[in-house]
Amino acid sequence: MAVLFVLGLCALVAVAAAGNLYQDFDVTWGDGRAKILNNGQLLTLSLDKTSGSGFQSKNEYLFGKIDMQIKLVPGNSAGTVTAYYLSSQGPTHDEIDFEFLGNLSGDPYTLHTNVFTQGKGNREMQFKLWFDPTEDFHTYSILWNPRHVIFMVDGTPIRDFKNLESRGIAFPKNQPMRIYSSLWNADDWATRGGLVKTDWSKAPFVASYRNFNADACVRGSSKCGGSTKSGWWNQELDLTSQGRMRWVQKNYMIYNYCNDAKRFPQGLPPECAIA
Repeated sequence: MAVLFVLGLCALVAVAAAGNLYQDFDVTWGDGRAKILNNGQLLTLSLDKTSGSGFQSKNEYLFGKIDMQIKLVPGNSAGTVTAYYLSSQGPTHDEIDFEFLGNLSGDPYTLHTNVFTQGKGNREMQFKLWFDPTEDFHTYSILWNPRHVIFMVDGTPIRDFKNLESRGIAFPKNQPMRIYSSLWNADDWATRGGLVKTDWSKAPFVASYRNFNADACVRGSSKCGGSTKSGWWNQELDLTSQGRMRWVQKNYMIYNYCNDAKRFPQGLPPECAIA
């Protein structure tokens, strides 16, 4: 009932949107470094020593299955961060993060994930990828429904943040969120804890985006349509998908906040014991 009440308040409608990036996004900063090309089929972000760049979605979403194909900065990307995330605003904001931390040529990217609820994050999980994310486009997805936030790479789940409100753990369900993405310099921490700095002779650094799709509830319309109830709205990981996620976490996860007892001397976050 609470979810239905929230949906009514926010006036949402289920919309499946794919295609023209002009219709879905606004370039928000970068002084010309972010570009929408090919009649709206391609978006690029660029970073040089003067500035990075970024964009945000025109719509706000509350629950949905959101996909974006991204090709990351190739070559020596050390010091750079390509961030792609959902976020609301304010000190008690919710946020669902993908961040791609660049590295020296030949070394793998680090995929950093995090979930903020009511302004509180510190739920980082980091992965290496099982492919080179700079050679081609790959699909990075967030499936967000009232029971799960599932991070996926090319359809393979890598992380499932579950709704454990019954155990007193906050879950992002009340605040509509926009999509944001940016390419920026973070060489004070991004690569080997800041030991490897950005090589500006390699600039400009460019990340590319295409084939955005949002099958989602969009703020600003009258309802959240019934077709979603049989699709992503009720979706969770079946046994096969759980096995694929365990495979990724066993072989490619390099950091899990739930295993970092030194970071949490007062005790690990409560969801760690439940999960």
